Amino acid sequence: MSLARSSRSRQSATPRKAARKTAKAAQAAQAEPGPDTGHRRDLLEAMLRIRRFEERCVELYSATKIRGFVHLYIGEEAVAVGVNEALTPEDAVVATYREHGHALARGITAEAVMAEMYGRATGCSGGRGGSMHLFDAGRRFYGGNAIVAGGLPLAAGLALADRMRGLNRVTCCFFGDGAFAEGEFHETANLAALWNLPLLLVCENNLYAMGTALERHQAQTDLAMRATSYGMVAWSVDGMDVEAVEQAARRAVEGIRTGTGPHFLELRTYRFRAHSMYDPDRYRAKAEIERWKSRDPITLLTDRLRKSGAPVDKDVARIERRITAEIDHAVEAAEQAPQEPVETLLRHVTSAPAEAVT
Repeated sequence: MSLARSSRSRQSATPRKAARKTAKAAQAAQAEPGPDTGHRRDLLEAMLRIRRFEERCVELYSATKIRGFVHLYIGEEAVAVGVNEALTPEDAVVATYREHGHALARGITAEAVMAEMYGRATGCSGGRGGSMHLFDAGRRFYGGNAIVAGGLPLAAGLALADRMRGLNRVTCCFFGDGAFAEGEFHETANLAALWNLPLLLVCENNLYAMGTALERHQAQTDLAMRATSYGMVAWSVDGMDVEAVEQAARRAVEGIRTGTGPHFLELRTYRFRAHSMYDPDRYRAKAEIERWKSRDPITLLTDRLRKSGAPVDKDVARIERRITAEIDHAVEAAEQAPQEPVETLLRHVTSAPAEAVT
């Protein structure tokens, strides 16, 4: 894990002065193997659930069972799973349009997410959100956003609200490397540091903003280093290693809870599929894709379990059967679920009359 720290001091006579960038301290890029085999199995199951769910979405999309824009999370599972392990149910999560993995990792059921993919009333957003707008207020999952960087100001608002209420909560906001080209990122980072908000900024750097490579849209590709210019602690982490991600996220969340201000994680990851199901994916070399697939996060953790002496093959077979049954049930339930009644079409569309607001 590469570490970049700011030299900001809140006691400085000029607290608004831009923090000076300091040199990075090289640290281990890979998390040390932990003794808890059971926890590793849980991480593996969470990643496999996302992978198999997304693979089923490919089948259903090809069969025109689900429609609209679909952005798959295949290859990036370690990010959502590792970060969510560091959060509590009281913390908040804001995601991107590539959010199926975030929702499942947060604990939203495959049945609720699949029903939303089908546009059914039993979906987690009542069938109105679809793939890019999953939502579950009970789990403080405030969903994705079709606008690049659009979730960042919302996350800052959630963090500010918790801080004003005196609640020791963390808001985690996921976004891609393309968000660095948007003003919302810079405005949010500036205010978060200025107001010392309890905000965890998680950049899923998969090297491409849609079809544009990182080096073609950013003059400085060290995103963690750039984040330090706002006076926040920033780390660059191997996003294919779920244990490294969890370790970094726990460290960041602990720092935020103790009042050290917002933290930034650049998680270097890679999507194995195209930007969306519509994308022909002609801008990436096959050799590059295969090179990243050789570091599949699921394979990395499976190999680590195997080396530890765990009966991984039996464990994986049992997990796979359980997940297959879970997703089969989710699809069956979605197929049978009702559409939203036409009579409720205007629900949530208009605000309540002023006299009804208390």
